[in-house]
Amino acid sequence: MRRAAAAALLCLVLGGCGLGAGGGVGAVTEMVTRDFGRTALPGSPVSFDAPGSETAMRALERRFKVTTRYGGGFVESIDGLGGGSAHGRPVDWFYYVNGVEAPKGAASTPLHHGDVVWWDRHDWSATQRVPAVVGAFPEPFAHGMDGERLPVRVECADGADADCRAVEDELGSIGAIPGEAPLGTRSGEELIRVLVGTWTQIRTDFAARLLDRGPGASGVYARFSADGRTLFGLDPEGRTVRTFGPGTGLVAATRDGDAPPVWLVTGTDAAGLAQAAKAMTVDALRNKFAVVLHDDLPISLPTAP
Repeated sequence: MRRAAAAALLCLVLGGCGLGAGGGVGAVTEMVTRDFGRTALPGSPVSFDAPGSETAMRALERRFKVTTRYGGGFVESIDGLGGGSAHGRPVDWFYYVNGVEAPKGAASTPLHHGDVVWWDRHDWSATQRVPAVVGAFPEPFAHGMDGERLPVRVECADGADADCRAVEDELGSIGAIPGEAPLGTRSGEELIRVLVGTWTQIRTDFAARLLDRGPGASGVYARFSADGRTLFGLDPEGRTVRTFGPGTGLVAATRDGDAPPVWLVTGTDAAGLAQAAKAMTVDALRNKFAVVLHDDLPISLPTAP
């Protein structure tokens, strides 16, 4: 029953279930938000069948009033909300396709069937680059990157078997067929990796280590203490504004260069990891760049004071 319900929810998120792509791109979902996904603009999200040769820019212009710059390749404003500065801090529009930051202007980014395009206007004081986000789930697991569905590998830390099964069940419910390997497995294959373990277990992985270097390296507005028992929530300027102790989980995504994203399902301890594993759902992750799980509540990152 859980898989059937999740499949139905996937249809709702992506739109157009049961419809072939025909001569066009097919089902595309557009999300437009501000402040790291905290507020959705009117009319967002919207799912529709896009025609052939659709780009991220044309899809946006079909549903929202858009002004552009640099020859029409980059967005200046959406529905009158522009970039520049807000409260003395820099803000601008950024966009992600299937949870991965787009590497080029929207007018040059072709869309594919099932893509979720997420535009967000936010403060970039701490970093201009957030390479991957979790709030487009079930993407990128459902449709991958650049129209190519990628294999998925869940890498499990010692003692995290139950949490790995929970993550694999959720991925299976949206149609992914994840492989499983011990934490630290190396492979040159192009795949989406999901690391499952407490922070002290996964922090040696090259992707997880990016969190120790701050949002400028990882795009994740959180960091762990040296002993891994405390999680610090950061604000948009990269300052610590929340401190979370035992029983805290984290679901985040990052990316090393042009490689596929790496998802981190982790926590301060076993209890926190269990919360994070249970949060691999559309409801818990929707419109969030990354998620702290504390007292069974999802808290969006970056955090507010």
